Amino acid sequence: MIAIDNILVADAVVKEQFVCDLAKCKGACCVDGDAGAPLENDELDKINEVQEAVLPYLSPESRKEIDRQGRYVYDREYGWVTPAIIGQVCVYGIKDRAGIVKCGIEQAYIDGKIKWKKPISCHLFPVIIKESKRSTDVYVNYEPREDSCKAACSLGKKLKVPVYVFLKEALIRKFGKKFYEALTATAEHLNKK
Repeated sequence: MIAIDNILVADAVVKEQFVCDLAKCKGACCVDGDAGAPLENDELDKINEVQEAVLPYLSPESRKEIDRQGRYVYDREYGWVTPAIIGQVCVYGIKDRAGIVKCGIEQAYIDGKIKWKKPISCHLFPVIIKESKRSTDVYVNYEPREDSCKAACSLGKKLKVPVYVFLKEALIRKFGKKFYEALTATAEHLNKK
């Protein structure tokens, strides 16, 4: 475990290697799971702000599901999450021509329609953030999906890209540049041993 202030990072975040291989997994992280994507409280307002710009990217089925369930829903286990269609694909998921599920919110961001990229839980995947209920500690864990992330783990090893390097932008977005610099320095120190 690596401790940077109150942020406790699992060793696997610096030791394991990972690069998404969308051609093989087809965006499985947007499709399967126990609930939609976890949302931080301030992201509820962000979803409300971007909704009108994102709706044109979504399928009629997704728009219908948003009308039925709402823009986000509360899950007893995970807190606020994006709605999912039949408990599977996120309502903000869109399929490209190759059949890969991508984020409609992110596509609106890429197209310059909005300034918010996507929920931080999605941006950080396969890293999962958990906050301690007893203290201010934050746990940063590496949790790839056993089946759907096999190709990403293999590609990461082939390209020799550690998880924290693959997730640089997302980690800086979540914890800031100073945190990332400290994590990088720690990882480099550990790799010299």
